Amino acid sequence: MTHNPDLPRCGWVPPQDELYCNYHDTEWGRPIRDDKALFSKLIQDGMQAGLAWITILRKRENILRAFDGLDPDIIAYYTDDDRERLLSDAGIIRSKLKINAAINNAQLFIQMRDEEGINFSDYLWDYVGGQPRVNRWNSSKDVPVDSPESIGLSKDLKKRGFKFVGPVILYAFMQAVGMINDHEVSCLAYGPHDG
Repeated sequence: MTHNPDLPRCGWVPPQDELYCNYHDTEWGRPIRDDKALFSKLIQDGMQAGLAWITILRKRENILRAFDGLDPDIIAYYTDDDRERLLSDAGIIRSKLKINAAINNAQLFIQMRDEEGINFSDYLWDYVGGQPRVNRWNSSKDVPVDSPESIGLSKDLKKRGFKFVGPVILYAFMQAVGMINDHEVSCLAYGPHDG
C-alpha cells in the first residue's frame, strides 16, 4: 500500500509516519482469532508499558526474531541462557521484568490450554460477547483508556498469574486485536470487520 498522509485516519495517527499509518490502516482494530497471534499481541502490548507504541512498532521485527515469533510453545521453555541472550539484545526492549513476564505468560498460556482445556481466543473474546464491540467516537479524545471488559479481563488474568496485564494495557490490546472497534467514525478503517 502506498502511503498517503491525507487519508482520513484516527486522530492519534501521525499522518506523516508511514510505519504508524500502515499499522493503523492494515492491522489496528482488525479482529484476530488465532490463539498464538493473540498471545503475541498480548506480549507486545505488555512490552509497551511505559513506552510509546511507535517504540514497539520500530522494534517489532527484532522482538519477533529474538522471541522465536512470540510462540508460547517455545518461550515457555526459555532457560536462563535465553534470558541473558535477550537482555543483551539491543534490538528489543531490554527489560528484565518484561522478558520474565513474557516467559511467565507463555507458561500460563500453555497451562490454560493443556491443563484446563481453555481456548485462549474464546476466553478473550467472551469478554465482548464473541463479536467486536463497535463504538462510535467522533474524536480519539473521546476514547476511554479502559472499560468494564478490560478491567474484568485484567482481574482474571492477574488472578491466573499473568504479568503486564493491567486494565489500560488490556484495553489497548482489545482495540488492537479488534475486540473493540475504536476507530473514529470518520476514519477510513471504521467500518465493520470480520470478527
